[in-house]
Amino acid sequence: MKVVRSDDHRLHFPHGELSDGELVRPYECPERWDHVVAALNAAGMTDVVEPEHLELDLLLRVHDPAYVAFLRTAWTEWEESGRHGDMIPTCFPTRRMAQHEPLEIDGRLGYFSFAAETAITDGTWKASIASAAIAKTAQKHVSAGESAAFALCRPPGHHAGLDYFGGYCFINNAAIAAQGLLDDGAKRVAVLDIDFHHGNGTQDIFYNRSDVFFASIHGDPLSEFPYFSGFKEETGAGAGDGATRNYPLLPGTTFQEWVAALDQALREIDEYGAEALVVSLGVDTFADDPISSFRLATEDFLMVGRRIGRAGLPTVYCMEGGYAVEEIGTNTVNVLIGHEDASP
Repeated sequence: MKVVRSDDHRLHFPHGELSDGELVRPYECPERWDHVVAALNAAGMTDVVEPEHLELDLLLRVHDPAYVAFLRTAWTEWEESGRHGDMIPTCFPTRRMAQHEPLEIDGRLGYFSFAAETAITDGTWKASIASAAIAKTAQKHVSAGESAAFALCRPPGHHAGLDYFGGYCFINNAAIAAQGLLDDGAKRVAVLDIDFHHGNGTQDIFYNRSDVFFASIHGDPLSEFPYFSGFKEETGAGAGDGATRNYPLLPGTTFQEWVAALDQALREIDEYGAEALVVSLGVDTFADDPISSFRLATEDFLMVGRRIGRAGLPTVYCMEGGYAVEEIGTNTVNVLIGHEDASP
């Protein structure tokens, strides 16, 4: 399996995030990437390619132009306003408030975000573009005939919506890959999100479209981030009516319970008639993850990969969450090994 990765991810690393009322070292940290690379090397997965140049027009296929323009210039505007610390949003438009884009950078920061734990730094734009380029390059290899490829994306992407960031995500890498598969000839694509947290951004981007089927298995939003998205009754709208499936699960969910939802999601992807698959690969379903509440064990991730591999679809894996840093590498690589074991 080809692996696409880049050291440019290190350009993004905020000094802290707001958690439990304190500014703490971000859970989404560069060491996550290092542990995955070490596990890939130990497993002999060394078919590594660098990301190709990303045409910015592709971003506009999945993100609003005003949002992309904001990301490109946010840090410059921040510095020009006399600030030099990380950009942390502090004010958000909510129910019954006017939805006009402010002129001042603090207002724009809140306007284009949904969560205060995610900061922008001087290197966030470059790191995010590199991450999107990784997803696009992996997709190109799959479109060209590879059965599967792994995009080691950082920052992650599935919480980035049409016109907002949050949840450590700025550009939606899985959406970039799905759109790329369509642009390269697929008629119908599925995105399977197995991160512990609902892929609200991916759902937002494709909710009104019929050419991408979105399925997400995640913690019940009544008790888990992002709280306001991922309920079972959210099934798409307009042309996309019926092309979204959510499987919210309770805290303490075991592998047996979780894998039943996976099997159902894969059946629905098959019934939809997907010609290719993008997997938002979060391994924060692991029992010891510090900000999640499912009970999957390391060996369970092998079976996750086998089940996805048995679907027989050309597959792009995009790295998402996983915050048990010491174990993220083994858990991630187990999914990829399982997928290869299931391949013909």
